[in-house]
Amino acid sequence: MAKRPHRRHASRRRALRHRRPPLIIGLTGSIAMGKSTAAAVARFLKIPVFDSDAAVHQLMGPNGAATALIAKKFPKAVGAQGVDRAALGAIVFADKKALRDLEAIVHPLVRRENERFFRTARIQRTAVVVHDIPLLFEGNRDRDFDLIVVVSAPAFLQRQRALRRPGMTAAKLDAVLASQTPDHKKRFRADVAIPSGLGKRETLRRIQRFLTLAHA
Repeated sequence: MAKRPHRRHASRRRALRHRRPPLIIGLTGSIAMGKSTAAAVARFLKIPVFDSDAAVHQLMGPNGAATALIAKKFPKAVGAQGVDRAALGAIVFADKKALRDLEAIVHPLVRRENERFFRTARIQRTAVVVHDIPLLFEGNRDRDFDLIVVVSAPAFLQRQRALRRPGMTAAKLDAVLASQTPDHKKRFRADVAIPSGLGKRETLRRIQRFLTLAHA
């Protein structure tokens, strides 16, 4: 059963944000937990979604705002098609300083796109928006949202899903998991936890029910 919203956390975040509507839902979840499915349901319900990963892809494309900056710092990771994310990942995940340098380039640009998205939502008087943000807790973004939703699944199922992804290995998965806030801590800190290990139909039903209530 999806965890009920933790009103104390949510009201504190709302007070700290001092923003007008829309209601901003932070959607997060560790690798292979089903977060993308939740975001797809929100889009189906006509709820605007800001996708952090998609924004990064665009910023790192051939004409992306981050590409030239990354080329100066990591020239071997950039080519005619923009940033080679696999090559870049191999560099930064083995070097914490390099990772911090990359984050210093990318994060401000993503925030700028994010602010533009929310500005448009306010102008259009949108009631609810979703920010699909994988590293919400890792980036200490708790206070940026009115409600935080985490999508979760049992560890064995998460591992099965992740290892089916192209190019994923057990070693890579362990490295990714080590860099992310543990799932049980995300569930504790979130306002709503939606399980994705009960079958796709049940997961979709629960996500749709929550988002419909939020949108009402």
